[in-house]
Amino acid sequence: MQTKKDIYLDQSSTSFPKAPGVADAMWKFIEHHGVNISRGNYQEAYSVEGDVLDTRLRLAKLFNVKDARNIIFTPGVTFSLNTFFEGFLQPGDHVVVSGMEHNAVMRPVTRLQQKRGVRCTIAEANERGEVPVEAFEKALERDTKAIVTLHASNVAGTLLPAQEIGKLCKERDIVFVLDTAQSAGSVDVDMEAMNIDLLTFTGHKGLRGPQGIGGFAITKDLIDRMEPLTVGGTGSRSNSFIQPDFMPDKYESGTMNLPGIIGLRAALIYLEEHGLKKMHDVKMALTKRFLDGLATIKGVRAVGMPGVEGRTSVVSITAVERDNAEIAFELERDWNIMTRVGLHCAPVAHQSLGTFPEGTVRFSFGATNTEDEIDTALDALAELTS
Repeated sequence: MQTKKDIYLDQSSTSFPKAPGVADAMWKFIEHHGVNISRGNYQEAYSVEGDVLDTRLRLAKLFNVKDARNIIFTPGVTFSLNTFFEGFLQPGDHVVVSGMEHNAVMRPVTRLQQKRGVRCTIAEANERGEVPVEAFEKALERDTKAIVTLHASNVAGTLLPAQEIGKLCKERDIVFVLDTAQSAGSVDVDMEAMNIDLLTFTGHKGLRGPQGIGGFAITKDLIDRMEPLTVGGTGSRSNSFIQPDFMPDKYESGTMNLPGIIGLRAALIYLEEHGLKKMHDVKMALTKRFLDGLATIKGVRAVGMPGVEGRTSVVSITAVERDNAEIAFELERDWNIMTRVGLHCAPVAHQSLGTFPEGTVRFSFGATNTEDEIDTALDALAELTS
């Protein structure tokens, strides 16, 4: 059977299509307003700087950050996490991560283990992808400096108990770092209520902005304890060789990704106008439809949480008697259905889920996907695994 149009079910890799207005905002900036900020002393530069500030303010509102100056722009979550690991952890420090982590956490931690003697303990996840707060508490040591964890799994969609972890960290005076790559723009993330010290985000997934723009939000208390990953020109204190210590300049050196920030601003405006909860409800209704349909197909097994509670709109499956890579290939070749197959840059998560080393076929849904697309995917899986 052949569909007439492409069906994009890889939204957790990057959202597509982007939010209405994103491409137009970026084009207008490049075509008509492509100046730099904090360098040009003229009205056009000041106007663009106002849009950048507005983007910070919208992000601060979204994540409940008290001071918008503490929103820092970076290329994304990976860069933001590296900023924390390199700028905060010292030789011999102990850090706890979850058993569902992406390599954006595991590779920087491993490098610091090798070059600085940083110690790391993994809070164990079960085969559903759950990591209860008790697992984090069990992994703590007397000198634990930080807990670093993702909010939602990019493999199974499982939501980790961020609020309970944050409470644990506050009680023990431990820094709490939350990776919201898979949750920002999809579920509520409240930096203050969750006692988050460093919140990393990316613009191109749930927020539906462009690739290459993201950042982190940081508490006042952590600013003085974390060194910047890069230093250089900021357009401020240009008479000094010393990096400014005030925000946001401390962590923002060099020319910023202004087209990306302008595109992200347009995406945030769209999200505000249409409502995070409304779009999340659409995604979860599609997820339920898919999970219910999977239960009737004998040739596949859903990995992770069995229902829609405690998860995002990411579902991984494994074929019972067929190679997962072949399934993914044939989904695209014969049905024009785009998924992601393999280990999803998260081998530790697959070890926890019992799907290592073969991996899974991952389906992830956005608010622009339709019930017909879900049904087509289910029909395809039923035919390919029969």
